[in-house]
Amino acid sequence: MAAAALEPWQAAAPRRKRRSAARRPRGREAAAGGLEAEPETDGRVVLRRIREAREDLLLSDFWSLALETINGCLTKHLEQLKAPVGTLSEVFGNLHLDSSPDESDAAPGCLPGETLVPGTCRLKCVCYGLGNFATCVMARNQLTFLLLFLEKCQIPRRHCWVYDPVFSQLEIAVLNSLGVIVLSENEEGRRSVWGEPTVFYMPHCGTALYNNLLWSNWSVDALSKMVVIGNSFRGLEERLLARILQKNYPYVAKVSKQRGGDGKGCGTRPLLPSCEELCLDVRGRTLTRGSRRAR
Repeated sequence: MAAAALEPWQAAAPRRKRRSAARRPRGREAAAGGLEAEPETDGRVVLRRIREAREDLLLSDFWSLALETINGCLTKHLEQLKAPVGTLSEVFGNLHLDSSPDESDAAPGCLPGETLVPGTCRLKCVCYGLGNFATCVMARNQLTFLLLFLEKCQIPRRHCWVYDPVFSQLEIAVLNSLGVIVLSENEEGRRSVWGEPTVFYMPHCGTALYNNLLWSNWSVDALSKMVVIGNSFRGLEERLLARILQKNYPYVAKVSKQRGGDGKGCGTRPLLPSCEELCLDVRGRTLTRGSRRAR
């Protein structure tokens, strides 16, 4: 150490470069982590890669399984919306829910009462946490899945709101060109469905966002109109100490508690029409029901 300190800084520079190079991930290592070697600056290239990812996903067994599962979930969801109000109140009774939120509580970008295109499914979509899809293969796969989901469910892209604080200006421009609405403010998950059946696609979200989302929709009417595609609530519960969950994420704790020990036959089934929680792993192209986390 002393000898090295006596060397002129010009002689030490190559050593610093070597150390820096050693820390820099090589192309193969970056690819293994889902990151591409160089950041993309051309929106046309990003759009081309999204199209290529779409073609790959359409040919995969994962997409067939996902489509079948989601169709089943949404069918149950639509049947649930036709259920008598009294039935829903009984189902949600143990959660001690509030009355429906005020119109003034609607999040920016919500359009209460807006008429959808005739012939389309009356669903809207909100997506949080896609990630940097211009530079990350995993994030791009998740965006591709979202676009295919909108297409198959006949949800117009202008009825899909997306947000991630990490979006670059290039990614925002690409999303705008794709026709989805990029939110300008960080809602931190506090978005009310305001009477509109809404799918929340949350592939990269922490427990706090789920808690905020539940808090913003803590009523019989709102919860019955929500479908969440994302992390398993049971998985969130298993990764946190009970006291931490109760203190910091009380609404997630309430939902987890009502799901019961085996996750079946509990009062919150209408909250997630997939019943056992629909969990997607677009990176590994797998789809499961249970405690696996979707990232």
